[in-house]
Amino acid sequence: MKSLISATALITVGLLTGHSCSKSNGNSGYNSSPAPSASADEIQIYNMKFSPATLTVKKGTTVKWKNEDSYAHTATSNDNTTFDTGNIAGGATATYTTTTAGTFDYHCTIHGLSMAGTLVVNP
Repeated sequence: MKSLISATALITVGLLTGHSCSKSNGNSGYNSSPAPSASADEIQIYNMKFSPATLTVKKGTTVKWKNEDSYAHTATSNDNTTFDTGNIAGGATATYTTTTAGTFDYHCTIHGLSMAGTLVVNP
């Protein structure tokens, strides 16, 4: 009887505090915590978004994309020629050293134009 009361008490406490035995965190695979901070020349890939959405750097800067999601993404210029990181696995990084000044819209080729960003390169 004592163990039944203890189990009931644990379940009640879990329900009151929002804890459960389920393996699902209820967020459909997206991270629920805030995006980690990035360095000045770094773009975080987090929750299917590039952050910052627009990054401005000087020509010659090496830009780093860091994938904080658990699945692969790419950073591919919309003209498909300026840069293409290829697949960036979850937890991995990719870099591109800017060689031309201009504004370059880019996207994830895996997830389409709805996952997009802009890289502005100043002379």
